[in-house]
Amino acid sequence: MKTLTCDVCKNTIESPVSGRNYYHLAHRDICEFCHDKLEAIVKPVVRTKQPFSYEWYARLVQETVERGVAKGKL
Repeated sequence: MKTLTCDVCKNTIESPVSGRNYYHLAHRDICEFCHDKLEAIVKPVVRTKQPFSYEWYARLVQETVERGVAKGKL
């Protein structure tokens, strides 16, 4: 049995399947719960950005994930 640990909340992910119960973002492995919280944090910020830039979005996601890793939560 393969296990993986979420880089943000440090919970163990049993039988990890990429895109289903864990996500690999910004060079980090993130559980589904933390991914949902990340989307909830980023979505309102993205909606106010004009004009949209993928470089800006990638930087925003990476910075948010790194802050979450430092705090131990998103």
